[in-house]
Amino acid sequence: MRLRVEEFRPRAGRYAFRVVQPRPALRHTTLSDPMRDWGYLVGDHDGLARLAGLFSFAAYSLHTVVHIPLRQSVPRDYAPGVPVDLVLAHQSLGLRPSVWPALRRGLTHGVPRTVRTDERRTARHGSAWEERWNRRWDRLPRADRLQPAVHARTLFLSGARDTFAAASLQLAWAAGIGPLSKRAGKGYDVLSASLTTLLPLSRGRGTELDIGFQAYPPLAHFTRPGRPARRRRPTAVWP
Repeated sequence: MRLRVEEFRPRAGRYAFRVVQPRPALRHTTLSDPMRDWGYLVGDHDGLARLAGLFSFAAYSLHTVVHIPLRQSVPRDYAPGVPVDLVLAHQSLGLRPSVWPALRRGLTHGVPRTVRTDERRTARHGSAWEERWNRRWDRLPRADRLQPAVHARTLFLSGARDTFAAASLQLAWAAGIGPLSKRAGKGYDVLSASLTTLLPLSRGRGTELDIGFQAYPPLAHFTRPGRPARRRRPTAVWP
């Protein structure tokens, strides 16, 4: 998969970071803060598919921060909680959320780039994580879970290769299965997948972060897969 991004090189003190943002922004995708109550990531097919690619990119980019601005997206009819942006950072990078405001101020004068992801490699490593979870879901080590934190209206997910790859598979599944629902054709959001199993447990219950699909309005552009595309109505000057 090829992803268009914008690359920045902001500094925080004496340290410089490489930060990339999707280009253009995911205008029809929103995220609510999962640390307050219930997290819900809802987007259209383009948004969820590109998010799957960005998680895959983060899995193999140990020295790159992926910043996905979502607070300014088009509001959804059903988007509970407080809207937040999303940052993905490999755990080996050691990025502290408290450093983020300084880095965010430095996101100016970006350079357009194109990055690639390998879907087969992502599927292989994501499936390896799922096999480990199936064997010992309640005893997974810290390195096998995404570590969430919220700071400066931004959700930070710190993880390793396999955890980001597994999250990418969930997002790709939501992008593919969501449009098939009858509810999607009526403009409703469709609960399609979840990242909850990737998050830490606390007293047997973890932070919830679900994934939903919702076609962006107006629905005239949307056709459920497997159905014939809508034909434009003839006009007075139709040939």
